[in-house]
Amino acid sequence: MARKAKRTISSMPYSFQKIYRKISTIKPSNIVLAAITMAIAIFLFGGGLHLIIVKPYPAVYYGGRFLFVYPRLSEQWVADSLIAMILFSLGIMGSIFMYQSTKYAYNPRQAYLMFIVGAALLIIAYVSIEAVMHYWKGV
Repeated sequence: MARKAKRTISSMPYSFQKIYRKISTIKPSNIVLAAITMAIAIFLFGGGLHLIIVKPYPAVYYGGRFLFVYPRLSEQWVADSLIAMILFSLGIMGSIFMYQSTKYAYNPRQAYLMFIVGAALLIIAYVSIEAVMHYWKGV
């Protein structure tokens, strides 16, 4: 297989060979790979796959008002997924801030501030997810 690929590459024009070599030898940094992995995880945990496959309603006018969040746990609308993705992102950002605060040991004020901001984001995300599940979904 490798010989066949090399043979087809050698018959390509030089500019295509150069582009192919750049693409095939690219090595993204660990930070980029981690960010892509987290984005995919947030998308999947937030119900992004459900949005693509089922194509639910964005909102429904019911009882004289707009409902953006489905009142039961059995189904979800677009706003449910967006709210979940935003809250998961807040939680992950809080965790990242808390982790980054450990890198500023030489500057305790900055480390403490980053830790407090990260903890606050994490707590806000957790409490908000619990509130959505309890008050809006009735679980």
